[in-house]
Amino acid sequence: MKKRLIKIMASGILAFALLIFLCNYIIDSAAEGKTFSNSSDIPKNRVGLVLGTSNKLSSGYSNPYYTHRIKATIALYNAGKIEFVLVSGDNGSKYYNEPNTFKKDLIKGGIPEEKIFLDYAGFRTLDSMVRAKNVFGLDSVTVISQKFHNERAIYLADKKGLVAIGYNAKDVSTQQGLKVQFREYFARVKVFLDVLFNTQPKFYGDHIEIK
Repeated sequence: MKKRLIKIMASGILAFALLIFLCNYIIDSAAEGKTFSNSSDIPKNRVGLVLGTSNKLSSGYSNPYYTHRIKATIALYNAGKIEFVLVSGDNGSKYYNEPNTFKKDLIKGGIPEEKIFLDYAGFRTLDSMVRAKNVFGLDSVTVISQKFHNERAIYLADKKGLVAIGYNAKDVSTQQGLKVQFREYFARVKVFLDVLFNTQPKFYGDHIEIK
């Protein structure tokens, strides 16, 4: 009985590992040739969609994912590869507001306030991509985040009828970003569940035109 249980558990672990590998492979393949690390190489899009994250780690130190996304957005705007910035992030409480924090730092970096639009209901990457199309009326967009995140966003965008490319913010070292990279494997599995069950954003709301 014990040996049988061990075999079942081992089979389950193997099957889940194969599932993770398959989901990762499909998303990587779908985004191949659609992400760019050099602003001179990336095609121009009217709107750059920067995906939110906290500006601080739980330790109180600056979050390098946040800092690199800010720098990448400013670089892309200064290169003339986007005209507007849409910041999509979590605004779950009055004490936590990713879009406003991003906006302040983007303005400090030289992007005019009138060029920045905020999506306060980008609680998940899925929400951000669907709302970019259905609330903000975009047909195409340049997603700004780290490469692994851009790849997942591009796959979701394609499934939701939005044409997306990605501009890769600088990544974080393996040691610093180990927890995030580990979570990403599970996030990629969840992508396929969301697509299968046609998961919708938490909120939609009135149409907002970016102009």
